Amino acid sequence: MHHNESYNRHNEWYNTHFPSERSKTDLYGKARARGKNNVAYWLQKLFFNCLDPLLDKKEQRWLTIGDAYGFDAQYILNSGNHALATDLNTDFLTVAQKEGIINACAAENAEKLSQQDNSFDFVLCKESYHHFPRPYAAMYEMIRVARSGVIVMEPQDPVIKMPLLLMLSNLFARNGQFINKLWKNRFSFEPVGNFVYKVSEREFEKLAAGLGLPMVGFKKINPNYWFKGAESIPTDQHNRQFLFIKTKKFLFDILVKLRAMPSQVLTAVIFKQLPDEHTINLLKKSGYHLVYIPQNPYLN
Repeated sequence: MHHNESYNRHNEWYNTHFPSERSKTDLYGKARARGKNNVAYWLQKLFFNCLDPLLDKKEQRWLTIGDAYGFDAQYILNSGNHALATDLNTDFLTVAQKEGIINACAAENAEKLSQQDNSFDFVLCKESYHHFPRPYAAMYEMIRVARSGVIVMEPQDPVIKMPLLLMLSNLFARNGQFINKLWKNRFSFEPVGNFVYKVSEREFEKLAAGLGLPMVGFKKINPNYWFKGAESIPTDQHNRQFLFIKTKKFLFDILVKLRAMPSQVLTAVIFKQLPDEHTINLLKKSGYHLVYIPQNPYLN
């Protein structure tokens, strides 16, 4: 089947690029040597900062999905919480465990998780959801195994946030070629064989309402400034390349705040139960917009 082929291609990608255990070990050695004062880590931290309000309480159990190298689980572990790192293929994660990056890993298909219902406080899916051939199947599975909530960090679908593009899309609905030229990434596919599934706030609101969940939270970030060699550019205030990236990001952040542009990435937290006041305050302080879902009046 089509979706199985997509998963198989993803499965093979890492071993094609890092065929030996030595090549995998070298990747972690280089990451350690570079440390945190570089552009690549600075951009990754924009993603990880979205987790901080939920990591404030210690000793919680987290599950990471599509965590190929284990770096998502590593960030959670460093906050004093527990994390099980999972991916379709554990060849990399096994090396990460040997290297002390993580302390536990498992092979998991996001569409059919082997974990028990409500067995983790939070489930994190960072930059993997858009690879899934059946993302909703994966979403229902993640909600099933989470006790408190599911966090998804993904590219944002621009059409929902750009009324002009939506209007033109409606006007030229019958002229598929014209609208595809205008909206070039309407149907984006990656070389590994998947459609790039972009997300929107509205679809997560509907998902939560349909399942009777109490709240969704959204944070917009603009971290898409990575380039080959970003790992070797220091985050030094006198470094021209870093200053140029910072300035570009600053200007884009302003356009997003003015609602002139959609953010590059949407972080969505689908809560299975209402967080306490302390967590709600932390979420608001860190820039989350919280949407309370009304209860269905026709169900007890």
